[in-house]
Amino acid sequence: MEKSDILSLSLRELEDALIGAGEKKFRAKQIFHWLHLKRVFEWDEMTDLSVQLRQTLDKKFCINRLFVQKRLESNIDNTVKYLYRLSDGNFVETVLMKYDYGYSICVSTQVGCKMGCSFCASAIAGYIRSLSPSEILMQIYETEKNEGVHISRIVLMGIGEPLDNYDNVVRFLSLISDKEGTDLSLRHVTLSTCGIVPRIYELAELRLGLTLSVSLHSADNVRRSEIMPVNRKYDINELLEACRYYIDRTGRRITFEYAVIDGVNSSDKDADKLADLLRGMNCHVNLIPVNKVKERNYRTARSGVADFAARLEKRGINATVRRTLGSDIEAACGQLRRDADKQRENGGEQN
Repeated sequence: MEKSDILSLSLRELEDALIGAGEKKFRAKQIFHWLHLKRVFEWDEMTDLSVQLRQTLDKKFCINRLFVQKRLESNIDNTVKYLYRLSDGNFVETVLMKYDYGYSICVSTQVGCKMGCSFCASAIAGYIRSLSPSEILMQIYETEKNEGVHISRIVLMGIGEPLDNYDNVVRFLSLISDKEGTDLSLRHVTLSTCGIVPRIYELAELRLGLTLSVSLHSADNVRRSEIMPVNRKYDINELLEACRYYIDRTGRRITFEYAVIDGVNSSDKDADKLADLLRGMNCHVNLIPVNKVKERNYRTARSGVADFAARLEKRGINATVRRTLGSDIEAACGQLRRDADKQRENGGEQN
């Protein structure tokens, strides 16, 4: 009999499962607390449960642990990057960042990515599968245990497109915000998307309170389609219409991510076109020096990003330049996973 993934179950679903197994309903809350509050992932350590119940849990449920394949710590800013190995042998990346307000974590939502953005390392190794809610959760839980820290903010901006794994991501958000568990306010969560328009409308209807971050990277349809294939299906006009709906429906400001790439989208004309496109919207532009990717020749001059930001500000668009963290450990997602997959294909040893 295939075991059920207990960490992906809501409290109500766990109650129903235990009642169906002849157990008392209140036991579900005890187990939920062990998993989501105390972060205990061994049945034998759940000491207020009977031996018989622990044996029943072991027969019916599994706990999807993550295994540390590699841990890198920046000598510049204490950013920590994990390469986690999943139970099926695949890899995902997770980045822990320290700010003045506390710790923030960037988590992956898929093994690989289908979106094919030309400047992104995550797409190069290809798409394998989506992560379960528990596999997204455990990036947070395992990192907190490993580092001995409390994480107060979550960014769904690692490997994968969150809205391409919509149902599992929404369930993850429900679990991480459950008052019987972590009880994290979703106002402390940022979800990044390349622009899957129908899902933006669905997310707007949920009114979760999270920050939606949209990867735009060009204000020109032809150029955006060249670097972001998703634009061929949902062009800029459709995307902006969905974004305006999201703002109206939720009352939340949207962040537009814009990787400034020399010779691609970095000119004064590009800045002016972006300002014209976004004028009047409740939005913020986050400018990003493009990450170095071995297989790509994209580059960003730091002074060019600052000039781009100044031109947007002059045109009335709020813009900032993203602080680069973990540059000495390649903290941008995708590169560690790609190297680990190559090593596995070549018969390299697992750590």
